[in-house]
Amino acid sequence: MLKKFSLKTNQRDQMIEVTQQVQDFIKEMNYQEGAVIVYCPHTTAGITINENADPDVKSDMIRRFDEVYPWDHKLDRHMEGNTAAHMKASTVGSSQHVIVADGRLLLGTWQGIYFCEFDGPRNRTFYVKVH
Repeated sequence: MLKKFSLKTNQRDQMIEVTQQVQDFIKEMNYQEGAVIVYCPHTTAGITINENADPDVKSDMIRRFDEVYPWDHKLDRHMEGNTAAHMKASTVGSSQHVIVADGRLLLGTWQGIYFCEFDGPRNRTFYVKVH
């Protein structure tokens, strides 16, 4: 069972929580036990799991990514000028694997699943596969 999701980002760097969309798909499929993969098919975006209680975590993470991977670096040679976005996406990763138990994502109390945009704004997609 595979589902494609679409979203629109509105900033260059943005973390969008998609936990509820993933949970809704699990419920729609009546999927009770196993695991899901949440996958991003883009080279300048990714998927992560992190805190979803304090919104400052998202802004702090984006700020720290910018510190480590500045957008304008004099030695970057990629002609599109978005090397920082590629570096951030590689650091975050393209997918997350989450256990499903009793029809629910097995996430910690403060955890959420995030689509991480690093080269927006753009129209994006991600996939959820249950297995």
